[in-house]
Amino acid sequence: MTNDTDLPESAEASDELYERFTYTIDKGQEPLRIDKFLMARIEGATRNKLQRGINNGMVLVNGKEVKQNYKIKPLDLVVVYSDTTPESTDVVPEPMDLNILFEDDDIMIINKPAGIVVHPGSGNYTGTLLNGVSYYLKQQNPDIDESVLPRFGLVHRIDKNTSGLLVLAKTDVAMRQLAKQFFDHTVKRHYRALVWGNVEQDEGTIVAHVGRNLRYRKLFEAYPEGDHGKDATTHYRVLERFNYVTLVECVLETGRTHQIRVHMKHIGHTLFNDDTYGGDRILKGTIYTKYKQFVENCFALCPRQALHAKTLGFTHPRTGEEMFFDTELPNDLAAVIEKWRRYTKAGNTE
Repeated sequence: MTNDTDLPESAEASDELYERFTYTIDKGQEPLRIDKFLMARIEGATRNKLQRGINNGMVLVNGKEVKQNYKIKPLDLVVVYSDTTPESTDVVPEPMDLNILFEDDDIMIINKPAGIVVHPGSGNYTGTLLNGVSYYLKQQNPDIDESVLPRFGLVHRIDKNTSGLLVLAKTDVAMRQLAKQFFDHTVKRHYRALVWGNVEQDEGTIVAHVGRNLRYRKLFEAYPEGDHGKDATTHYRVLERFNYVTLVECVLETGRTHQIRVHMKHIGHTLFNDDTYGGDRILKGTIYTKYKQFVENCFALCPRQALHAKTLGFTHPRTGEEMFFDTELPNDLAAVIEKWRRYTKAGNTE
């Protein structure tokens, strides 16, 4: 069995697919080519990959792009944006129905359905969103460089069984600018989630590192003491209560893998029908025949974790225009919410 957690360790707790490395050069540093300097400091870096990154503007010195032959100087501030998606050269363009909400020369906005993996990885080499994007781009431009297709423009992802909005960059400049916005926490991402239990507080903030479970590497866990994983912050607000489940809005500051799923479980409100974290069984309410059948019908209606990336806001990487996109809830999630709403209005409180 494979899923979205088949990731390299460097990307183990991030849905943002670029890491940022920052170095302040020592006062006594002798002049040294920047690629050689970075080779000695970034694990797994190759000279070719570094030079390609420099040429693509993914390495900044004192806030500006530099050339390969730039020699670092004392007190230079070096920032490197490094792609953390798995290396892959065998992505095959495949026809796919893509729900493209917006496209120009710089970006694409796609509304991803549940059940689609975003990018190729272990066990998922076909049928991913990027297979479809690759095919779409090849139709637009048959001469496009095949080598850029596997991870073309991807700066963040959402889980296979989460639906919703993704932005893809169509140029290196757009990719770098979007990656920087994700790092600076200026991208606005609002999710809708149906969670188990009655969330008592109308709103709140969850601050706990997210990292791999130390025993089960396919799972992630919250570490409130910050002793493992990466920092993560989720703001939530109650939208509607249905006695045994609650509809909430979650706003991300950081984008860690499974962040909302892990954070909501951490405060005792596992996502409805999240089979990875135990939400695919009755967690609230007495298990009697009628109620059990009702919940099982809900599971059948929405056969995945009840989570949707509803809105996405950012600054256009070239024009500077504020962009904002909103989506309707997908049919499965809208239907299960309405089913709980009717159940509650009918006075079913056991």
